[in-house]
Amino acid sequence: MTTEISQVDQNIRLAFRYFNSFMLLLWRLGLGSWFQLWPEVTGQVLVITHIGRKTGLRRQTPANYAVIDGEIYCTAAFGAHSDWYLNTLKNPNVEVWLPDGWWVGVVEDVSDHENRTQIMREVIISSGFAAYTFGINPQCPDEKLEKVTHNYRLIRIRRTEARTGKGGPGDLAWVWPLATFLLLPLVFRRRKR
Repeated sequence: MTTEISQVDQNIRLAFRYFNSFMLLLWRLGLGSWFQLWPEVTGQVLVITHIGRKTGLRRQTPANYAVIDGEIYCTAAFGAHSDWYLNTLKNPNVEVWLPDGWWVGVVEDVSDHENRTQIMREVIISSGFAAYTFGINPQCPDEKLEKVTHNYRLIRIRRTEARTGKGGPGDLAWVWPLATFLLLPLVFRRRKR
């Protein structure tokens, strides 16, 4: 049975790795907020830019989040072994791409927060379909939620300043005009035939 659970966990991780690459591309193309037009289903997604603890390279990871009392909360659903979580423990200074802007922030592990269950529930509700993918009903009783999320890490991101300039969300938005310029003649050429 342990092997099956391990295989299921590996399959979910692989699926989310591909989905996260897709989400990051949407954000880079300037379409990140479009994906969140129906947050009850798609979830609320941000992108965290962090520094790799081994490589020192910039890494970007999409994550579900909730804003509670002005603070951003998200979870490391794969627990204390999540690479982005371990990276932010080593270097808590991050950048965050949100639908309302690009921010510099500081990450803090608040997994032992006195209101952990209530905060976790808000983040789980804000994750849309992802909660159900992990087998979590956001409306379950507190005791069950605590049990199924006991390995999750709860993260708070405190925004410290707004960012602008190169390297942020929409850095590939130039693709749209170029693609239109290149593909529009092809569309008209086919119509003439």
